[in-house]
Amino acid sequence: MLAEIITIGDEILIGQIVDTNSAFIAKELNKIGVSVFQITSVQDDNAHIVKALGEARERVDVVIVTGGLGPTKDDVTKNAFCDFFQDTLVQNVEVLAHIEHLFANYISTPISDINRQQAWVPSKAEVLHNANGTAPGMWMQSNGVAFISLPGVPFEMKNLIKHQVIPMIAERYERPYILHRTLVTYGLGESAIAERIASWEEDLPPFLKLAYLPNLGKVRLRLTAKGADKKMLDEAIEQASEKLYPLIGDILYGTENEETLEEVVARLFTQKQRTLATAESFTGGKIAQQLTSIPGASAYFKGSVVSYATEAKIELLGVSREVIQKHSVVSAEVAKMMAENARNLLKTHFAVATTGNAGPTKGDSDAEIGTTYIGIATPEGAFAEKFNMGNHRERIVQKAVHKALELLQKEIIKI
Repeated sequence: MLAEIITIGDEILIGQIVDTNSAFIAKELNKIGVSVFQITSVQDDNAHIVKALGEARERVDVVIVTGGLGPTKDDVTKNAFCDFFQDTLVQNVEVLAHIEHLFANYISTPISDINRQQAWVPSKAEVLHNANGTAPGMWMQSNGVAFISLPGVPFEMKNLIKHQVIPMIAERYERPYILHRTLVTYGLGESAIAERIASWEEDLPPFLKLAYLPNLGKVRLRLTAKGADKKMLDEAIEQASEKLYPLIGDILYGTENEETLEEVVARLFTQKQRTLATAESFTGGKIAQQLTSIPGASAYFKGSVVSYATEAKIELLGVSREVIQKHSVVSAEVAKMMAENARNLLKTHFAVATTGNAGPTKGDSDAEIGTTYIGIATPEGAFAEKFNMGNHRERIVQKAVHKALELLQKEIIKI
């Protein structure tokens, strides 16, 4: 079963906003066995939208459209749907009552006729209730193809997808199973891994595919099985994985399902009831930011010291000036002391610290650009490891964040 996602909005095409809606929708569709054939972005233009709908009808079973719903003049999706389906707009009394309820109870500005216009929908549409906003979703059919229109506001779209669209697709369509298993490797590049496992990959059955997903110091190997027999697919993935493990055992980090590395760290610290602090220099608080972006971080994460300047490391974290003078501010000794002192300062079980040279200049250290040290403090002691993260500033920082989270996971697993 195939789907196409169409995003509407000039703001996407000029790069003013990033299309995160498509990634979310594609992920949710994949969970129920719907493969996304194509993602298309179109401008706020009636003819362009109608053309895109017609083209999508020829190649997929479900078309999901986001954006172009609202009270302003550039919100054109409903009119485009009317043109495409040869339909007219009618007022939906349930939608109007919902809009009036929202304005009466949650919106400070008075309701206007423009707001009430959002209750007008194509007469042939099956209305999808938008509990979080005023623009309703719509479901329409053409030649056996479902066309679903959703608001572009992410939290409104996500609620509609999870609680209405996905259940409706699951109920109305027969779908195959799509199963994934992702193995995470570190320390070897994509081409080297491909060469190492070439014979294994050639022996995969036709319904089992391998994808290489390289990203900042790690390569994820994603096995995907697609078919009607879930038990057979599970067994095939398991058998293929067992044959792969011996080939990559020295670089295998673990398996990844739906969790990111920071989510894994958060789950482990929460489950084991251990606390964490961070002391960051060149990473500028990014480790703390990624950890605190996950709800419930306060259960284990106590705080962070962003000691970017050398004096901040001395005055805030208590790093010895003599140690810095002897070993350099970018050194294992400083990273280790930062982690130890952060752990003591914030009274946590664990702490992670970063110091390094991300460039483009060397700053207070003579260390080569890309040189980084990550310190870890645990109840059993502290240590620091050295890494060379390349010469691109943003990649250096993000690779160091990933490596810090990786080291944290390895330590918390020991508990």
